[in-house]
Amino acid sequence: MHKRILIAFFIICSALSYSQIGGKGTYQFLNLVNSPRQAALGGKVLTNYDYDPTQGMYNPASINPLMDNQLSVNYINYFADVNYGTASYAYLWDRRTQVFHTGVTYINYGNFDGYDEQGESTGSFGGGEVALSFGYARNIPWSDFYWGVNVKLISSKLEEYSSFGGAIDVGLMYIYEPWDLHIAAVARNLGTQFTPYHETYEKLPFEVDLGISQTPQNIPIRWHLTLENLQTWNIAFSNPAREEIDLEGNVQKENIGFFDNLYRRVIFGIEIFPESAFNLRLGYNVRRSEELRIVEQRAFAGLSAGFGIKLNKLRLSYSYSKYSSAAAASFFGLNIDLQ
Repeated sequence: MHKRILIAFFIICSALSYSQIGGKGTYQFLNLVNSPRQAALGGKVLTNYDYDPTQGMYNPASINPLMDNQLSVNYINYFADVNYGTASYAYLWDRRTQVFHTGVTYINYGNFDGYDEQGESTGSFGGGEVALSFGYARNIPWSDFYWGVNVKLISSKLEEYSSFGGAIDVGLMYIYEPWDLHIAAVARNLGTQFTPYHETYEKLPFEVDLGISQTPQNIPIRWHLTLENLQTWNIAFSNPAREEIDLEGNVQKENIGFFDNLYRRVIFGIEIFPESAFNLRLGYNVRRSEELRIVEQRAFAGLSAGFGIKLNKLRLSYSYSKYSSAAAASFFGLNIDLQ
């Protein structure tokens, strides 16, 4: 049985490997960071297998019994008055292995002033999107592998246009307990629009990620390494600010080579004192750093940091992510043990 699951997972990933990133699909909010813990560790973490139900929204294979009766609520005041947040909850069905999970992600783009082609005011308008997910995960019998699936219903309204769609996430995780080693892979947003905004059906932001993490023996640090956007090779873009002009006036664009596409998909993260009541989190997103840094100026783009505090049945989390010299974001989260 578990061999069939593995084969199906890689066939799905291969069949959709033509997908692109960066504005090539609709419902882009589905791949936003969904918790301050994830944000602090660089933006994408697949391998946490613990109490945090928010993790199940990104990788359904991480849904586990430790999430039972845990409620997580997260909020971020993003850029330009854009607000978004997530909420998630997990329930252990049979007190052994089967765990059900539900989550919601919403984003509010704020209000805008509308004008027609003659420049006449048409009043203000807004926009928002929401996704409701239902997840399930369990252990593959007699193995150290875990699999999970999220089913998502998506609603979007942008000005007078609205759309409705659906998607699934498929996740797989391997846990080697003697080394406290976790390896995970996830294919996200396999789906379609049921109703388009107008007449054209658009692709969803399909994404394939791979992650690994470990806590070394007798060292209170858990390290994380994530490789993002494995569904496509070309993720690096030439930056016009890095163009060079020779003595003859010829413009030479930034050269994007093999290693540019390779290392820009890397995300690093570490948790210090991960099992204690207070822990620190640090992360570095290489692609964010390369795409948003200002030439010849240190802006610390791509860096992120945060912390978590446990107070009885409450866990408070905070993260600060640097995007450029002019933009940063703070993320707040609350995890409640309802048992």
